Amino acid sequence: MNDAIKPDSLTPSQAGLPELSVVVPTFNERDNVTVLYRRLEATLAGIAWEVVFVDDNSPDQTWEVVRALARKDSRVRCIRRIGRRGLSGACIEGILASSAPYAAVIDADLQHDETQLPKMVALLRSGEAELVVGSRYIEGGSADSFNKQRAGASQLATEVARRTLKVEIADPMSGFFMIRRDRFEQLAPQLSTQGFKILLDIVATAQGKLRTIEIPFTFGSRQHGESKLDSMVALDFLGLVLAKMTHDVVSLRFLLFAMVGGTGLVVHLAALFVAHEIFRAPFAEAQAVGALVAMTSNFILNNFLTYRDQRLKGFAILRGLLLFYLVCGVGLLANVGVAFAVFDQEPIWWLAGLAGALMGVVWNYAMSGLFVWRKR
Repeated sequence: MNDAIKPDSLTPSQAGLPELSVVVPTFNERDNVTVLYRRLEATLAGIAWEVVFVDDNSPDQTWEVVRALARKDSRVRCIRRIGRRGLSGACIEGILASSAPYAAVIDADLQHDETQLPKMVALLRSGEAELVVGSRYIEGGSADSFNKQRAGASQLATEVARRTLKVEIADPMSGFFMIRRDRFEQLAPQLSTQGFKILLDIVATAQGKLRTIEIPFTFGSRQHGESKLDSMVALDFLGLVLAKMTHDVVSLRFLLFAMVGGTGLVVHLAALFVAHEIFRAPFAEAQAVGALVAMTSNFILNNFLTYRDQRLKGFAILRGLLLFYLVCGVGLLANVGVAFAVFDQEPIWWLAGLAGALMGVVWNYAMSGLFVWRKR
């Protein structure tokens, strides 16, 4: 009697599964997804493949176009995310939702060269590499479509990443790469779901333990829509670098929250000065005004920066602001309590103040995530 064939012993083609999952994060890309699908269909002939579009609930209803494609071709899949935003998080969810042994990430804006995908698959299939990166900055690659400002920013970020995180590849900021899914799953729990630089996060987290090959490609010009990169990308990048430098002891979101808190101190002192020195309010009242203005400023900045993937809108803003006041009020009591306790044990004012401030920011961050910007 023949032994039953175990599922693990089947190749993807034998099991009817794709060998390659192409993950495409989208936001307002309805004019591009059909073009990209057709290009993949032409390029990946002879390879068992699927494409997973991960759409962040696009206002232009990109997900509707993807689902129309999926009704015609079962290789097309759509993950529509509601209440979550961010390219890195979309890539992570898309790769983890796939069943293929290899996963590629490619933008929907048609600026990446999909004709390189078969070469990438071959390198992973042969075992020469576990990660293949489409690089603009090695011989044969090009980023000439960048304007001068974006080219300078990209090169600066690349140099910072290579020096601070000891990343050896030439283009760690690339958004075009392919990785073995099993290796990705090992790294996934340590990756940040925020920001745009998923490849940098992968390479920094792997700490040189991924066999990596770079292949050149020419970065094209966007044909439809607008770039999703904005002024917040620099803040995301800085936070990611700092998080990886601390070996993920603190998260990217916590670092953003703490940086916003630092601006709150400046706002507090400015409001205190205006109220006390210009309007001649008693110190206690001026201090209360400074605290209220600082908390309001912190709430606004956190809503637009730290938690922009869960941004509160409409009536939820007022509700969130009131909850934020409550959270910060309790945080102030925790701050003072810890500071007094430390000062009683070791009467060093700056140490006590630092301990109290740290307790306050940790409390405010934890409670804000639970009650103000909680995921629904």
